[in-house]
Amino acid sequence: MDVNTMLLLCLFAFLAGFVDAIVGGGGLIQLPAGIMLLPQFPVATVMGSLKIPAFTGTAFAARQYLKKVTVHWPQVGLMCLLAFSAAFAGSQLLSVLSNQYMKPVIFVVLIIVAIYTYSKKNFGQTVNKTLTNQQQYRYIIFISLIIGFYDGFIGPGAGSFFIMAFISVLGFDFLKAGTYAKLINLSTNLGSITLFLLKGSILWSVALPMSVCNAIGGILGAKLAIYKGNQFIRIFFLLIVTATLLRFGYDIFLK
Repeated sequence: MDVNTMLLLCLFAFLAGFVDAIVGGGGLIQLPAGIMLLPQFPVATVMGSLKIPAFTGTAFAARQYLKKVTVHWPQVGLMCLLAFSAAFAGSQLLSVLSNQYMKPVIFVVLIIVAIYTYSKKNFGQTVNKTLTNQQQYRYIIFISLIIGFYDGFIGPGAGSFFIMAFISVLGFDFLKAGTYAKLINLSTNLGSITLFLLKGSILWSVALPMSVCNAIGGILGAKLAIYKGNQFIRIFFLLIVTATLLRFGYDIFLK
């Protein structure tokens, strides 16, 4: 691999870490770039390798959020365990089955998400829903399993889906939802990484330099999100949902 290709991969890793730290969706930048710039490798190998920088960037971003936001660790621990298992299962299924048939469904869901977020100006601006402890855990289990599986099986936009679910179902604001999403994303990435490690599908010469750049982007993106607050994150969220929508639209109608 030449130096220019590696520099481009590192640039895309930085941008992915920056965007992902604010509102998720870094996979929209990093994965297509990796597939385009590393055509000599199987797609599964590229995906497995890119999970390493994704994990690193998310970890550094989560550390920044935790300085500002308080989380309920028993809830987070349960969600991480469930999401890890679901992502592992999703990646296992991806290794034997195409995910193409799911993309039209996700495309419709993204249209609904974009319209809903745009029309509700106060969406995610405050913590505004009170649920019983039992209700919270019931929703937490459902969200972790469904989106965790999605992250392992399809991937792009999983962080944004976690944020959307935490706001609309659990009543979090964007900052709290983003913090939880980062922590859960760590476990889904780890679930996929575990599978790809077992299969020997990691290009460490690519993954390690990209991890450094993704981490730098993650730190800067998280600092910006915390400084700007919920309204800024809402706008960024809309942009990423729209970009995800365009990505799936391209895959469905033009590819």
